[in-house]
Parts: sequence; structure tokens; C-alpha cells
Amino acid sequence: MPAADGWIPVTGLSGLAVLSAPLPSVIAMPMPMPARQPVPAATAGAARRAKIWELDGHFHCSIIGTCLSAAELKSLVTRLDQAAMGLSDHELHGLAVELAGRHDKAAKLLNKALDKRHRLAISQFDRARTEAEVAAAWAAALQQGEIPGAYWAALTHPAASKELTRRIFGEVHMLSHLVGAANRADIRRLSRLEAELTTLQEKFRRQQDQLRDAVVSRDEKIRELCGLLARGEGSPAVAAADGENRALEAVIADLERRLGAETRRRGALAERLERSLADLAGERDKRAAAESRALALEGELAALEAGLGESAGPDAAPASPPLHLAGLTLLYVGGRPRQVGSAKLLAEKAGAVFLHHDGGVEASGALLAGMVSRADVALFPVDCVSHEAALTVKRLCRQSAKPFLPLRSSGLGSFLAALGATATAGREQAPT
Repeated sequence: MPAADGWIPVTGLSGLAVLSAPLPSVIAMPMPMPARQPVPAATAGAARRAKIWELDGHFHCSIIGTCLSAAELKSLVTRLDQAAMGLSDHELHGLAVELAGRHDKAAKLLNKALDKRHRLAISQFDRARTEAEVAAAWAAALQQGEIPGAYWAALTHPAASKELTRRIFGEVHMLSHLVGAANRADIRRLSRLEAELTTLQEKFRRQQDQLRDAVVSRDEKIRELCGLLARGEGSPAVAAADGENRALEAVIADLERRLGAETRRRGALAERLERSLADLAGERDKRAAAESRALALEGELAALEAGLGESAGPDAAPASPPLHLAGLTLLYVGGRPRQVGSAKLLAEKAGAVFLHHDGGVEASGALLAGMVSRADVALFPVDCVSHEAALTVKRLCRQSAKPFLPLRSSGLGSFLAALGATATAGREQAPT
């Protein structure tokens, strides 16, 4: 079941259920069941596909992460803003999700890129005239594993109802449960690759030794033949030694054949070893990324458990020391409007003064300088803040020598973890 604030429960590597923010992937997204926004009155009578800005904003994260590859997204976003070239894949995803909700040139280019990328799937879905036919086309695409194009074509199809888009959204979300299993399978495969690499290296060493011995033996035979020929040249015994010479020539031919075979085997082993090393490096990168995400989720889980422990009453045993932020002023930039109020209550409960700026959506960006000067620390979620606002906060904080904390997501778990880190830093800096 989705959480009340719109965040989905995801099972982490530790096996614990935690609240996770939507991931920029085909299999990780927020779970609240959004519905397609109504078509404007001017076009309500026309049977046309919906535009991306006409869809509910909760769809945007899943559409961007599912229907566009990282390379396509980077190419598109950098065409709109050259300053985005240095952004990470996660930051590019967040920026594209923000652009998708606007009815401007950027959103139109994004919609055009999605239509061009999935024109084949759109043409297939255009044959559907009723909701049942759209559902049948989606089921066929899901069975064949053709998710990205079918997802975009189904969500924007004029015959798709709220119930159908809700079901399709839920089915794509359920694919997120495959992430944990895939990660575990990758880790097991990494262990097998490491063992296989050790075996291959040992086999390669033995075959090198055998090849070296064969070359040494061949050279020794050649030297013996040359000595025999030198000693027997011009003597009556040459004729008698012809048979022995032919036998030695046969030995040389056999040794050369064996040498060629061993050389080919060595080349094949070297290529296999290189492929194994490349696979091993890729699996190690995947495991490092999974472990990094697991650590972040465990930190947020600990913060949530601590908050729940405090709210359970005086008899509950807290998971960690209560937050004490008295005298601190926190500036929270960006975030989702429905969660800002909860974040404010959590900060004020810890004794802090809470300031909020929406990152330039409605409030002027010129207000940030004054708000940073009033704050002791600035926080902003990297998945729900404009690139310009994030850069402005960083620059202002560096100029005023004030700390800033980029949050992994706009969820309350990340916010609570940041409050805990701020409280811990305050206790360590406090005089004893």
C-alpha cells in the first residue's frame, strides 16, 4: 500500500521495508494512483493523444525514467540548457521531470522526442479504438517485454480511461519488485565471475608454462639436428643418417603443430580473460551503487524509526537520541508542496526555525539571498528543485561560509536524516 504522503514502500537490501522516493528507472516510481488530467475544453471533443503536460504530474517521473534512455535524456536536456552538461544522470532526470509539467517550448520538445522515439508503438496503439483494445495492446506489449513505447502510447491514448491508466501505472510499478531480485542475482553472478577469473588465471599460467617447455624442447631438438648435420656432412655416414634426419624433421613438424595449437589456445584464453575482467568491473560498479543506495536508505529508515519512536509516546524506546535543534534556522529550498508542511512540523518539533522557498516556482529567486543570510543551514532535495535554484543556494552558502545539505530525495525520510545529521554535528561542535 502507498504511504499517505505519496511515497512507496520498497524492500531494501537489508530486507526491511522503507519509504523510498521515485527512482529514475523503468521499475521504480511513486505509487499513488494518479489519473489523467482532464483535456482542455478547446480540445475535449477531438480524439487525440494527450500531451505530457496534460498528464498528472505523478506520471512524469515514471515516463521520463521508463521511456527515455540516459543518453537520449542527456542529449535532449543539454540542447535546452548547455549548463546541464555537467549534471549527473539523476540530476538530468529531475530536471526533465520538472520540464515535463510546463506547457512551454521545453515540454513540447520533450513530448516530440517521446513521440519520435516510440512512433512504432504509437502507430500500433493507434489501431485501437476502444478501451478494451488499448488494454489488449498493452497486455501484448507487456508479455513481449516491450514496456517503454507501449507505456507512453497507452498513457496518452485518447481511449484510455482513468481506471485503465491506473492499472497500467500499477503494473509498471510492480516491476520495481524485480530490482531487489536482480541486484541479488548480480551479486551472485559477481561472486561466480571472481571464482571463474581465479580459475582462468591459474589455467592460463599452466598453459604458459607448457608452451614455454614446448618451445624450449623444440629449440633443443633443432640444435641437436644442426649438430648432427654439421658432423655428418661430406662423410660416408650421411646416407645412413638420412632416415634419422627424416625422423627428426617429423619431430620438428609435430612440435611446430603443437606450438601453433598452444598459441591459438593462449589467444582465446587471453580474450576470454579480458571479457571476464570487463564483466567483473561492471558488476563491481553495480554492487558499489547498490551498496551506496542501501546505506542511504538505511540512514533514512533509522531517521524515520527515530521519529516514529518519539511520536509513539513517553513509554516507547527511541531508536536514537531525540533531535535538538534549538536556536538553528533551517532554509528548505524546493520540495513537493504537500510535504513542506510536514517537514516544517518536524523541524519546529526539534526546536528549529523553518524557512521555505519553492525554488522559483512562485516565489522570486531574488529572495534567496536574504533567506540564506537568515539561515544557519540550507537544505534542498536534488530530485525536486530547479537546477538554477540549487546552484544559487550553493553559491550563496559558500559566499557566507554556511553549510548546505543536498538531500537524496524530497521524502520525509531524507529530511529526517538531514535533521539528524545536523543535530549530530551541533552536538559535536558544542563545548563540553
